[in-house]
Amino acid sequence: MQVSVENTSALERRMTIAVPAERVENEVNKRLQQTAKRAKIAGFRPGKVPMTVIRQRFEADARQEAFGDLVQASFYEAIVEQKLNPAGAPAVEPKSFEKGKDLEFVAIFEVFPEFTVAGLESIKVERLSAEVADSDLDNMLEVLRKQNTRFEAVERAAQNDDQVNIDFVGKVDGEVFAGGSAKGTQLVLGSGRMIPGFEDGLVGAKAGEERVVNVTFPEDYQNLDLAGKAAEFTITVNSVSAPVLPELNEAFFAQFGIKESTLEGFRAEVRKNMERELRQAIKTKVKNQVMDGLLAANPIEVPKALLENEVNRLRVQAVQQFGGNIKPEQLPVELFEEQAKRRVVLGLIVAEVVKQFELKPDDAKVREMIEEMASAYQEPEQVIAWYYKNDQQLNEVRSVVLEEQVVDTVLQKATVTDKSVSYEEAVKPAEAPAAAE
Repeated sequence: MQVSVENTSALERRMTIAVPAERVENEVNKRLQQTAKRAKIAGFRPGKVPMTVIRQRFEADARQEAFGDLVQASFYEAIVEQKLNPAGAPAVEPKSFEKGKDLEFVAIFEVFPEFTVAGLESIKVERLSAEVADSDLDNMLEVLRKQNTRFEAVERAAQNDDQVNIDFVGKVDGEVFAGGSAKGTQLVLGSGRMIPGFEDGLVGAKAGEERVVNVTFPEDYQNLDLAGKAAEFTITVNSVSAPVLPELNEAFFAQFGIKESTLEGFRAEVRKNMERELRQAIKTKVKNQVMDGLLAANPIEVPKALLENEVNRLRVQAVQQFGGNIKPEQLPVELFEEQAKRRVVLGLIVAEVVKQFELKPDDAKVREMIEEMASAYQEPEQVIAWYYKNDQQLNEVRSVVLEEQVVDTVLQKATVTDKSVSYEEAVKPAEAPAAAE
């Protein structure tokens, strides 16, 4: 077998492969002999059909099958021989496939980029530290109470934070417009659910009262036909209800799956969850900075095949997440290109760090991570056992741990600055990472 390789770009390879005619004919004959054993042809007993008849009837199909198998087999042999690492399936261009002649074809494919991870010393990381203060805990309890607010009817004028039940009719230029009317709508005043001025116009209104509220649609309103236009709403207030926060009692605690009868016990559980969230938030922010640093220090070219695969994966995820009657391939590629490129490049860099520093998942850290996740459940031991009985889930945890070990490896060489901040600042979502260039 003869092989020649041409570098047509940094990653693309054009490989010409010639398979000797003798090997081709052997493959064709092998298939014809197999066909002869099972062929059923009128006038001949099974297995007794003359080879000339078999060849006449089946040689074209046998030759086509042999072509496909030989292309696959010889391509694999060639990349092993040439020590190439394809990043996807090749595009095959037949050059010669005539009886009695060598099989010759061209395989065009991309290879994985070869590089050494560098520039770890240039990476700068700000590592946050914070604690859950009593005031943070108090705020969280108040948030939990507000999330479970109920409303009770009152016989007074409506004020902000009250819930009103309303009927309304909206007009633009004196005409009722589509979507501008509704009955029995529940609205919390001050929520900002309606366009500016609408909710303000109901402050002070009582049940049974009718009000006319004049507003202007924002210039950037999603309905372009209404954007920037003045509107008049006639609103009837059916009822006014005041917010009532739930008591911090056993029934309230049970809503969160916490079996506690005392406020002290509930606070301890909430604090534990907040500390878990805090650790994860800090870890995520450090990781994002490390990954951004690795991207900046290691610009590499991305194989198109890997990028396409990742785009398709993100398309499928988007459809699964948002639903709707849409096929993944209908979503524009442009929506996912930047994210896909970042993920592919980071995947290649992280894999190279693992290889370069000979990293392996630390079993103790795997156990620690599983125990951390399990601590959020009522039966943590069952959760731990479940992970260790399911290889797929266990391998996912191992991958996360390995990624953390990559981060730790980088941190040993990077410039790290420690900064103490408040709980709120620490858990505030990190800014979106920059796209890979």
